[in-house]
Amino acid sequence: MKTKLVALALALLITAASAILILTIPNTLALAQGEPQKPVTADQVNEIARQLYCPVCENITLDTCGTAACAQWREEIRLQLEEGKTPQQVIDDFVTRFGDRVVGTPVDPTLRALSLITPWLLGSLAVLVAVWYLRKRDKDAEAAATIIAPDLPDRQPLLHNDDEYRARLEQDLARLR
Repeated sequence: MKTKLVALALALLITAASAILILTIPNTLALAQGEPQKPVTADQVNEIARQLYCPVCENITLDTCGTAACAQWREEIRLQLEEGKTPQQVIDDFVTRFGDRVVGTPVDPTLRALSLITPWLLGSLAVLVAVWYLRKRDKDAEAAATIIAPDLPDRQPLLHNDDEYRARLEQDLARLR
């Protein structure tokens, strides 16, 4: 019975070792053959640099900035791509080291949503306040018109004929005496 258990354990160990070797052989052969990596092109670097902002200048992306800092960052992007990192991993690395200011918008979904919604909310609030103010001003103007000329029935327009106007004026003056 012990021999069967030892034989079973050895069989499992040999199977596991074989599986590990089989899975790593393609990578080992590729490295042993010296398979050349594709060189990273300037377009690939600029594609990522277009999404990052200059640490020195304001609102200028890395791909268009000519400062030495941006040249170093572009070189660092190239090196990271040659190491096999994906574009998102490169961007995440820069955000981790330098903060959200590198990408221009917050990476956190909550902060990003807040930064995109806030201007719309403020704009809507400004429109509502303007509408409220204009309506209030119109109501105040109507109230002032009724105080100035309360006896004009149905807010009739003033008479344009001089004789009618004088007669109306004399009637009003007679009432006040």
